[in-house]
Amino acid sequence: MTEDFPQGKMPYEPEPFWRETSQIPSFPPLKIDTEVDVAIVGGGITGITTAYLLTKQGFKVAILEADKLVNGTTGHTTAKVTAQHGLIYDELIQHMGEQKAKLYYEANNDALTFIKQTANELTIKCDFSTEDAIMYAVSDEYEKKIHKEFEAYERLGIHSEFTENIALPIDIKGAIIMKNQGQFHPLHYLKALVDEIVKGGGKIYENTTAIDIDETTKKPTVITRDGHRVASQYTIACSHFPFFDGKGFYFSRLHAERSYILAVRTKLEFPGGMFYSADSPTRSLRYTPMGGEKLVLVSGDGHKTGQGTSTHKHYKALEEFGEKVLGIEEVKYRWSAQDLYTLDKVPYVGPITSSKSNILVATGYRKWGMTNGTAAAILLSDIISNKENPIENLYSPSRFYADPSIKKFLSQNLDVAGHLIEGKLDIADKRVEDIGNDEGSVVIVNGKRAGCYKDKEGNMNLVDTTCTHLGCEVEWNSGDRSWDCPCHGSRFSVTGEVIEGPAKKPLKKVDM
Repeated sequence: MTEDFPQGKMPYEPEPFWRETSQIPSFPPLKIDTEVDVAIVGGGITGITTAYLLTKQGFKVAILEADKLVNGTTGHTTAKVTAQHGLIYDELIQHMGEQKAKLYYEANNDALTFIKQTANELTIKCDFSTEDAIMYAVSDEYEKKIHKEFEAYERLGIHSEFTENIALPIDIKGAIIMKNQGQFHPLHYLKALVDEIVKGGGKIYENTTAIDIDETTKKPTVITRDGHRVASQYTIACSHFPFFDGKGFYFSRLHAERSYILAVRTKLEFPGGMFYSADSPTRSLRYTPMGGEKLVLVSGDGHKTGQGTSTHKHYKALEEFGEKVLGIEEVKYRWSAQDLYTLDKVPYVGPITSSKSNILVATGYRKWGMTNGTAAAILLSDIISNKENPIENLYSPSRFYADPSIKKFLSQNLDVAGHLIEGKLDIADKRVEDIGNDEGSVVIVNGKRAGCYKDKEGNMNLVDTTCTHLGCEVEWNSGDRSWDCPCHGSRFSVTGEVIEGPAKKPLKKVDM
């Protein structure tokens, strides 16, 4: 893949609005062995909210974050706080039954209530506003699906209505409105929770990468890359992709998808509300306050990690959509996000396997992490506090539904096998000298496949393109300047360092 913008002239850098406009405190790395009641690996919305809930109850808690707090999926979200998660409820009723579909809705609606109440209790200035969530269809095919989804809403008692018109200049076939949902600035909100954790005696360590759990000790003990150890009564893996598998085979039960966001100033006034297209490729619109005006987030165009076209084309597609609907005065920010999908679209939250009750996991939010991640935190806190929670069985990582889990499992792993073989047979047709400054591509070096990136000054980085997880061949991501694995979603920097798992080791360096 090559760059779609002129060399060295990227119009905006891929840093999310949320991180640019918030001040999350920094914390030192772990430098000694320690012991706590609960060790939480991952400093996103689930890890922070869980730590907040547990410290309030008097538990001694430590968060271990491999990078900086909220620098992963949470920091790159669209931050919709809603139980409207695309076309999901009719599907859940068909595969799991009406009772479990209702539990899923209630868990996410309770998470919305929790966020709103917590923001009020702590007087957090996080731009929380109550908005309707509107999902619309533009094709005949998806009009039928929208009607079936609305029927599911009615069966589940979801406060909603059906309409044939929306407050945007889009020719639609129909839309469902889920009433009284929310949106906010996620990092302003989470900063306040971080402050509360510290006040409650919780410990937070950044730049501390957990690589394994020692189960031979009396208590599960997290081992960090630097060799330090954290013993605890409970260990929670909420590090996006579980850093510890525990023979749960999560790599075969999850797949990663990327999506893209533009934050723009528009010519037309945005009417309010949170819009989402049921059709594929998806399109999403919401606003956030910025300096007295509305900054509109245009997002969507998702695809499996490492399997999309040139990533700049996704940004261009969103820009064309935004221009057509609202007119674009200026693109202020652009960024991309990655999240994991489970086999049946419901997150895995709870004991990592049925035999490991004190090692817990939370993953698979399907790009709806603000509510799913909060619901997961509430469930994790309840498990550790020995409180009953109605969604414990629904979210259990050990569950298995014959339909659709078997079909998804087979198709997902056939896809992985296909990309594994395809990558091994792919022969690069470029050489190092063909790569311009600020460009990356697969090249041939000494007769072998390698990944080459040259920075703006022409300094070269050469890496082995074989993913260190299970040996698939990574592809160049031009939009985010990373090497992405099409098999299980691992991502690596231009120098080969791990950005996102399941890979734990960096790509090997290649010597000319």
